Amino acid sequence: MTRGTIPGLSRPLPRIIFGAMSLSRPDAATFSLLDAVAGMGCCALDTACAYGDGASERVIGAWMASRGNRGEIIIIDKGAHPVRGRSRVDPESIRADLRQSLRRLETGCIDVYLLHRDDPGVPVGPIIDVLNELRAEGKIALFGASNWTHRRLEQARDYAHARGLEPFAVSSNQYSLAVQHEPAFPGTLSINAAPGDPEWEWYRKTQCPLLCWSSLARGFFSGKFTRENLGGFSDRQSRISIRCYAREDNFLRLDRARELAAAKGSRVAQIALAYVFHQPLDCYAITGSSNPAHLRESIDALELRLTERELAWLDLRADSPA
Repeated sequence: MTRGTIPGLSRPLPRIIFGAMSLSRPDAATFSLLDAVAGMGCCALDTACAYGDGASERVIGAWMASRGNRGEIIIIDKGAHPVRGRSRVDPESIRADLRQSLRRLETGCIDVYLLHRDDPGVPVGPIIDVLNELRAEGKIALFGASNWTHRRLEQARDYAHARGLEPFAVSSNQYSLAVQHEPAFPGTLSINAAPGDPEWEWYRKTQCPLLCWSSLARGFFSGKFTRENLGGFSDRQSRISIRCYAREDNFLRLDRARELAAAKGSRVAQIALAYVFHQPLDCYAITGSSNPAHLRESIDALELRLTERELAWLDLRADSPA
């Protein structure tokens, strides 16, 4: 497992992070899955207070308690998610969510704590202040933001530096080979929503660590979607993927990823992940699956090598891969 170093985190962070959103039952099957995940070196788990109304956190907490392995696991958690349309990016909600998360996870400290959404109408000052307080109290090791624009991140950084405080250490936005043409959920943000996206350019310049969610475009690169069968899906997750990604430009990317995968003896999803990791960004990919073999394939994608010409071809900027 390839790892990266983030200042403030006590140990290197795996480039593949296991997305635990779907974990709901603390049973033998789920614990076996998490055992397999950890056994592959994927010791970082991404969860949130809002996932299953805390169910994902409860599962992780029960699993770590049963295995006695809290010291080996990096917990990435999120709070301050809106509730019934009400913004909750405020000190009181952040403290309340963190308190519940710590209890469910059966731990005293969360390694990386992210704000799940932003509210641009809220000044950055009180947010940075409370996160620094929680860090000083030992409840979080470092903190970051999810779905914040680079301009808001800069405002928070400037506020923190002017007062000798810690700024956001990481960010988590959507990024994949496929362009996300519509937000998956209200208030979410992609750094690849259009060619030449200024968000992407900011991450290239600053090298701010980026935890990419939906790095495989919500299953778009699984092969289940074609130009002809889009009307045959009724489940919510598939409909979101279709709405966000099922455009002709992304089908062309999928066609090319399939062709390159055949040439390299790999899978389409591995090509899509390798594309992300070959960008001049400090990327970590969040990916989840109930099948350990799929996670193994994601980890193996770290070893794939793509040329500059292949990268340009995958992203429709070249006419051939060679």
